[in-house]
Amino acid sequence: MMELPEAFVLAGQMNDTVQGKGVVAVIAAQTPHKFAWYHGDPLGYHGLLAGHAIDAAKAYGGMVEIKTGPAILLIGDGVGLRYHGPHESRPSKHQLLIEFEDSSALSATVQMYGGMWCFKEGGFDNPYYQVAKGKPSPLADEFNEAYFDRLISAPDVQKLSAKAFLATQQRIPGLGNGVLQDILWKCQIHPKRKVNSLSDKHKERMLSTVKTVLKEMTELGGRDTEKDLFGNQGRYQTVMSKNNAHQKCPVCSGLITKENYLGGSVYYCPQCQEN
Repeated sequence: MMELPEAFVLAGQMNDTVQGKGVVAVIAAQTPHKFAWYHGDPLGYHGLLAGHAIDAAKAYGGMVEIKTGPAILLIGDGVGLRYHGPHESRPSKHQLLIEFEDSSALSATVQMYGGMWCFKEGGFDNPYYQVAKGKPSPLADEFNEAYFDRLISAPDVQKLSAKAFLATQQRIPGLGNGVLQDILWKCQIHPKRKVNSLSDKHKERMLSTVKTVLKEMTELGGRDTEKDLFGNQGRYQTVMSKNNAHQKCPVCSGLITKENYLGGSVYYCPQCQEN
């Protein structure tokens, strides 16, 4: 699923590839999908986007905002976004297809669930989108020790687990269950460990790891469990992910554990990660 690193990578690739290209045709909801989400009538997307050029793309949390003339196209996690050159075939099944004047195209497909919302500026009151736009990114200087201390010192998070604190309730937009695994492994904290049991040293280590791991994931084009605009896997090699379940931890050689927790799988090393 697209999280903060992948959203930043996709936005950058969009700006390098399709910025300035004019939209000539838009097909939305051609292939029905129960969990493909649109804003308003998807048949109206052509009227909103066609005849305008792509202005810019920007990442907000785990979303990509694409400005096109008077409209915004917002791509959420769970959507596979792909670029197709002028002579490349398009997927036979898709939930959104945008054709450009040079005969290149963008397609969006949904596997489990995902949103492709198109609207005029100010016309989409989605709390996840608004929160992501209003909070500092972990990649920004504003996400500093003072800011993180306010997050982790809040009374309502003290009895939460490390996973619940970092990856729920949009406390850190774009930091989801996927990127969480390596963050907690590298700062040696068990996903179930309670926030109120963390020492100041643990908290300092958690902040540093959040920033450095997300930066590394972004600079390496995303995680190896995800794909970019051209269908290439990210170059960041995950240690705690579906690719490594039940393999040996590279630090202690203990077996990596996988279990279900808080609505998703967690991967951790029982020897390296304190609980």
